[in-house]
Amino acid sequence: MSYVDGFVIAVPDANREQFIAHARHFDAMFLEFGATRVVECWGDDVPDGKLTDFRRAVQAEPGESVVFSWIEWPDQASRDAGMERIMQDPRMPGAGDMPFDGKRMIFGGFAPVVSLPA
Repeated sequence: MSYVDGFVIAVPDANREQFIAHARHFDAMFLEFGATRVVECWGDDVPDGKLTDFRRAVQAEPGESVVFSWIEWPDQASRDAGMERIMQDPRMPGAGDMPFDGKRMIFGGFAPVVSLPA
């Protein structure tokens, strides 16, 4: 069964192109280490909720957009092995130069329970 890592972050609008370059660089590493697909989505229709919402979840400030991303893996074992390799890779110190505040990132691993064909 496949496995998915999900992420929600707030990115300053002024850093959009820097974020895309950052994502292209590091997403290629995920693919290199076993991911089957990586998707980065820039918030386009992210409404305010009555109780909670994506913006509040990542404490997005004025001038920031919400980015919703996921990494698909063949299974959890592949994900665990791939993430371990990524964390040991000498290219990873560059991840510290993120174009967003990593302390406000929400992330987690998920086991799909429903998956329909595209």
